[in-house]
Amino acid sequence: MPAFRYEALDASGKSSTGLLEADNARSARAQLRGRELVPISVSPVAAPSGQTSRAQVSRRIFGSAALAVWTRQIASLIASGLPLERALSVLADESEDARQRELIAHIKSEVNAGSPFAQALGSAPREFDEIYRAVVAAGESSGALGTVLERLADDLEARLALRAKLMGAMLYPAIVSVVALLIVVFLVTYVVPQVASVFTTSRQALPLLTVGMLAISAFVRQWGFVVLVLAGGALLGFVLMRRSEAFRMRSDAALLSLPLVGRLARGYNAARFAGTLAMLAGAGVPILRALQAAAETLANRAMRADALDALVQVREGAPLGSALASKRRFPGLLPMFARLGEQTGQLPLMLQRAASQLSSEVQRRAMAVATVLEPLLIVGMGVVVMIIVLAVLLPIIQMNTWIK
Repeated sequence: MPAFRYEALDASGKSSTGLLEADNARSARAQLRGRELVPISVSPVAAPSGQTSRAQVSRRIFGSAALAVWTRQIASLIASGLPLERALSVLADESEDARQRELIAHIKSEVNAGSPFAQALGSAPREFDEIYRAVVAAGESSGALGTVLERLADDLEARLALRAKLMGAMLYPAIVSVVALLIVVFLVTYVVPQVASVFTTSRQALPLLTVGMLAISAFVRQWGFVVLVLAGGALLGFVLMRRSEAFRMRSDAALLSLPLVGRLARGYNAARFAGTLAMLAGAGVPILRALQAAAETLANRAMRADALDALVQVREGAPLGSALASKRRFPGLLPMFARLGEQTGQLPLMLQRAASQLSSEVQRRAMAVATVLEPLLIVGMGVVVMIIVLAVLLPIIQMNTWIK
């Protein structure tokens, strides 16, 4: 049954809006009159993929965190025995976001019309990607939709937790770096010229450190804005060049070859690949389709190409563990667990264990890097400030020596 968005007036003239289900707009108006409301406007809730405003296009209805929460909620409702249509009605009524209510109402109307849940989610591909819909479709076909949705919610929450921990580990060093840079620029461009101008009027030669600092100060004040613009232009050019698939492939491959950042990138992408593959395989998705979908989740184009090459090998009859082992960009832990899973017949379980161990390793390395960077940044900032202070104090010390 289609869903309709309405605006109506009650007996006191107060306006109200909401959603209701009816066979057509005329039936919806009849329902409103039955509630002693005067309908002003009644319009069908369209699919999100249809015509939307610019604000709706620029911002997703379900963010990553909201999607994980919504998935957990509907999984709990279905696992408790509530029919899918009733679960969607409950979530639509409880949602505080109008756009979410409309989206859920549209999905419910598609389900009521006879569409499978995964197909109904396909009307909003921006909110529910191909992997999400594939897992839901596998749950529907196996008759264990609630269990599969619980597993999907676990995967979404684990991915959010890993991303949050990585962001938290790198946030403090980033803040310290920005603050240190701003302080140094302020000292060099304002404090040093103000203090050093007192000594430049004398005929005595200034210390070499002071002369060098004054030269740096003059360069920053004269050319700092130009350097900033050039750096911004270089960054913009790099971003535009990464739109080219060939350049992005090369830059992603170069990133993986870096000694520290490369290992973190490899571990993060491998953990996401293994977790997605384990979830899809555990839900009953065929291994070739699961490999294709898991490869599409890899943000690193070089690792994505390796995963797709491994897919070709598996399609030709090679074991998954051997196919992944031939790709050196994947950590050795992943093909080892894949091989064990194939030998024991517990591939999803072994892949999930690989994903968990890779995630833990990435978190450990990120925390170790942050732990080392924090004191190094503080010491580095202290050294730079000490050099600037010495450049200012040395002329004063030299002047006192001349006076004595």
